[in-house]
Amino acid sequence: MHTTKLIAACALLAGATGVFAQSLQREPPQNMAQLSASSSVEVQQDMLSISMNTTRDGQDAGTVQTQLKQALDTALAQAKQAAMPGQMEVRTGNFSLYPRYGKDGKINGWQGSTELVLEGKDFPRITSTAGKIQTLTLGNVNFALSREQRAKVEGEAQSLAIERFKAKAGEIAKSFGFGSYTLREVAINANEQGYTPRPRMMATQAKAEMSDSPISVEAGKSTVLVNVSGSVQMR
Repeated sequence: MHTTKLIAACALLAGATGVFAQSLQREPPQNMAQLSASSSVEVQQDMLSISMNTTRDGQDAGTVQTQLKQALDTALAQAKQAAMPGQMEVRTGNFSLYPRYGKDGKINGWQGSTELVLEGKDFPRITSTAGKIQTLTLGNVNFALSREQRAKVEGEAQSLAIERFKAKAGEIAKSFGFGSYTLREVAINANEQGYTPRPRMMATQAKAEMSDSPISVEAGKSTVLVNVSGSVQMR
């Protein structure tokens, strides 16, 4: 009988302890402050990407496909001669071949397109190569940050944002009459906002002018923004 009562008492005590522990966990933290700080760094875009393409149209799908392959192979062979790792990479892009339908709903021909992409950090090499390719025409011109440049700039912006977060946390704690604070949680987010100006040579005008001279392009700038947000407990 005594053993049974002792077990029951222990179980009751354990249950009470569990409820007490849960109540402590659910008690909202005191003297908390939520805040955020951000920093941005602007940098010149150092990656250029030029896509070149062509289209073909014909009655026979095989003929259209062969014509596209010949145009791409010629351009690819020419571009590979100037390729250099990191400075100018060469890759094939989109390829499509689809039927053309007449008013009667029947196939009356085939259309197709193919694409070659030149990209890298050596702008003169890329534009010069694009200007020499005759079997494809100029498509899109895009600028961006290289992975290395983005990581470097993001690190700079992050350091500045963290310092601003710490300074802001100290100021808030002081304003409320506390001497210091401890960090409870923090989140760091980064994003890139880029502005790319228009190429100085329009695609429709390019073919007549680019046989011997490079395409004129001008890179824009990207802004890497880092935001640090979180909560601190003032002490």
